[in-house]
Amino acid sequence: MKVVGFAGYSGSGKTTLIERVIPALKARGQRVSVVKHAHHSFDIDHPGKDTFRHREAGAFEVVVASSKRLALIREFEQPAQLSVHHLIAELYDGVDWVLVEGFKQSNLLKIEVWRAQEGAQVRYPDDDFIVAIATDQASLPQETMRPVLDVNDADAVAGWLTDNADRFVYHPEFYT
Repeated sequence: MKVVGFAGYSGSGKTTLIERVIPALKARGQRVSVVKHAHHSFDIDHPGKDTFRHREAGAFEVVVASSKRLALIREFEQPAQLSVHHLIAELYDGVDWVLVEGFKQSNLLKIEVWRAQEGAQVRYPDDDFIVAIATDQASLPQETMRPVLDVNDADAVAGWLTDNADRFVYHPEFYT
C-alpha cells in the first residue's frame, strides 16, 4: 500500500482535490481508501437506528454490514488521540493507495495544498515531509525544488503520484 498526505489550511481545497484524485486513481486501476482527521465531535449514526440504540446501550463497538458496505463504530470510554498510523492499521490490506486528509503534523510524505488566501502561510519550507505543492498560483512565496502541481488538474496529480509510487510505499514498522 502507498500512503500520501494532503496538508493545508482550512479552505485551501484539500477535500476537493482528494475527491477528484480518487476517480483519477481508480481510472488507473487503483483501489483507494481515505483517512480523514476530524477536529470535533462527529457522528455517522442517527437516533432511532438499531446501531445507535446498540451504542446507547453501551456497546464498545458496533459493526453493521450488508452485501455492499461495512461500517465500524467504536466508542471510547475516555478521549483517545489516535495517530494516523493507528487509523491506517485499521484499513483493509488490499488497498493500493491511502489518501490522508489532515494530520498535517504527521511524519507521512505529504502534498501541501496551498492557495494565496489572506494570511495563508506556506508550510513546505519548514516541513521536510512535504514532497510537492499543489496550487493554483503561478509563483510561490518561497522558492522550492519540490514539484509544483496544478491543484485544479487532479489527473496530473494522480499521474505524478503513480509515477512516483515507490516513494509512497508504506512501511508500518518504521512508525512503531
